Amino acid sequence: MAEEIKKKITREGLQSALSMFRYLRPYSGYFYGALALLVFGSFLMMAIMGIPGQMVSAATDDINGNPLFNFDLNTWGLIMFGILALRAGLSFVQTILFAQVSEKGMADVRRDVYKKLLSQPMEYFEQFRVGELTSRITADVEQLQSVFSVTLAEFIRQVMILILGIVVLAFLMPRLFMVMLLTIPAVVILAMVFGRYIRKLSKKRQEQLAKTNVIVEETFQNFSMVKAFANEFFETKRYTESIWKMVKISLAFARVRGLFFAFIIFLLFGSILFILWRGAFMVQSGDMDAGSLLSFVIYTVMIGGAIASLGNLYTTIAGALGATERVKEILERPTEVDIEEAHEALSLKGDISFKNVHFTYPSRPELPVLKGINLDIKYGEKIALVGPSGGGKSTIVRLLMNFYNLNQGEITVDGQPINNYNLRAYRDNLSIVPQEVILFGGTIRENLLYGKPDATEEEIKQAAIKANCWEFISVFPDGLETIVGERGIKVSGGQKQRIAIARAILKDPAILLLDEATSSLDAESEKAVQEAMDVLMEGRTSIIIAHRLATIRDVDKIYVLENGQILESGTHTELTEKEDGIYKNLARLQFDLIPSV
Repeated sequence: MAEEIKKKITREGLQSALSMFRYLRPYSGYFYGALALLVFGSFLMMAIMGIPGQMVSAATDDINGNPLFNFDLNTWGLIMFGILALRAGLSFVQTILFAQVSEKGMADVRRDVYKKLLSQPMEYFEQFRVGELTSRITADVEQLQSVFSVTLAEFIRQVMILILGIVVLAFLMPRLFMVMLLTIPAVVILAMVFGRYIRKLSKKRQEQLAKTNVIVEETFQNFSMVKAFANEFFETKRYTESIWKMVKISLAFARVRGLFFAFIIFLLFGSILFILWRGAFMVQSGDMDAGSLLSFVIYTVMIGGAIASLGNLYTTIAGALGATERVKEILERPTEVDIEEAHEALSLKGDISFKNVHFTYPSRPELPVLKGINLDIKYGEKIALVGPSGGGKSTIVRLLMNFYNLNQGEITVDGQPINNYNLRAYRDNLSIVPQEVILFGGTIRENLLYGKPDATEEEIKQAAIKANCWEFISVFPDGLETIVGERGIKVSGGQKQRIAIARAILKDPAILLLDEATSSLDAESEKAVQEAMDVLMEGRTSIIIAHRLATIRDVDKIYVLENGQILESGTHTELTEKEDGIYKNLARLQFDLIPSV
C-alpha cells in the first residue's frame, strides 16, 4: 500500500479527468445556465451575510458609512428575507439543471463503456472477471456522477464564496484581513498533501470493492453448485475475508481524512477566535464599529467554511480520479468491431478451409493448442470433431467464429480469409448450439428473437415447430411469453436445448456449429433434440463436436483430434475398420457399454 500512496497526482491523471467533460458538451446549455445561477446565487449569499452587521449598526445608531444603507430594522429584515427567498428559488432551478447535465452525461458514459466492453475481443474477457467489469459501469461511473452532480457545483460555489469573501474583507478591514489571510496557505498546502494519500486509498478501496462484487456474482451465478456442495460456509468466509480487506483500507482512508479535518478545524477556528480577540480590541479603541466586526466575523466564518469545504471537495475529486482513469482506460481501448458501423448483408455459401493452423491462447502462451490443423469442408457437408478433452475441438469452432487471431496459418470461407470479411456480417452467417445453453432471463419469445430480432409471429412459430419445442411451449399458460428465469432455470435441459435450436433455425445460418448439444440429456429429450438438429442441419454446412459417437455415425466425415493434431479422418465405417485406430477404440468402448446401439 505504501508504494501505491507514494505516487503523485500526475498531469496525465488530471487530463484524464478533464477529458470526461466532453460528455457534458451536448448539455452545455443546462451546464452554463446552472453555472450562471450558481455565480449569481453566490453574490446573493454574500449580500445576505452582510445584512446582520448592517442591522446591528442600525440598532446601535452607529452607521459610520454610506447613507444608501441607512435603513431601519424592518426594512433590513424585509430585504434579507426577500434576497433569501430569491436565493432559495435559484438554488432549486440550479439543482435541476445540474441534474440534467449529470444524469444525461453519465448515461452517455455508461452507454459508451458498455458499448466498448461489448466490442472487445474474447481474450479481453479472459483477463477480467465479470464482477470487475460490472464494477466499472456501476461503482466507478457512480463516483463520476457524484462529482458532476454535486461535488463540481459545490466546488465552484465555494471558490466563488472564497474569492468574494476575500474581496469584501480586504475592503472592509485590511488590518484584520491580513491576520486572517495567514492561515490560507497552510490550509491549501495541507489539502494538497493529504489529497495525494486520499486519492490512492480511495482507488485501492474501489479495486477491493470490485473484487468483493466478483465473489457475489460468482456465487449467485453458480448458486446451485454452492448448494449442491454445501459450501455456504466456505463462500460466506471468502466473502467476509474480502469485505474485511476493504474495511481495513476504508479505515486507513478514514484515518487520513480524519487527520486532515482535525488540522483544518484547528487552524480555521483558531484563526477565527484570534480575529475576534483582535477585533474586540479595535472596537474598544474606536477603530471599528460593532456591526462591521460582526460582518467581518461572518465573512471570516464563511471563508473558513469555504476553505474547509474545498479541502473536503478536493479530496473527493482526487478520490474520483482513480475511477476516472479506469473508465477512460476502457473508453480508449481499441475495439474488435464497430457496433454502430453500417455494413452490407453478407451471404456465405459455407465452404470452409483450415490451412496449417497453429494457435495458442493469449492467456496461456506457453501451451500450444492447435499444431498444424488442415481441414477442407464443402458446402452442405456435415463433419464431426471427436477425441479426448483438451484436444482442440472447441478451439477450432472458436477460431472459425473469429474469436481470436491465429499464430500461424489461415482460415478461409468461400475462398476468402475470414479476416477480410466485415466481422459482424461474417458472424451473421454462423450460429452455434452449445452444450450448456444459457438463455436470457426474459421470455421464450425474447430468447427466440435473439436469432432474428425482426422475425414475424409465423416465423417464430414455424421455427419452434421445426425444433420440436412448440409442443411444450403451447402447453405453458403464457405460451411464448413464459419467463424462463435467470440462465433458463425455469425450463428443463431438453427444453433449453430445443429453444436454442429454434433460435438457430430462426437465424438460418450458412454454417452451423453444434457443441455436444445432446450430451447431458435423457434418452427421450435426446431423441427430440436430435430430430430437431437433423432438421436444422439440412442444406447447410455443419460442424459437430461430439463425445457420444452414436450421434455422428451418419455424418459425411469424422476428424479425430488429439493433442492439437488431426490423427485420423474418414467416415464412421472407414474409421471403425481401421486396425488399432483411436476412433475404433473409442467406438468399441462406447458401443460395448451401450448394447442397444
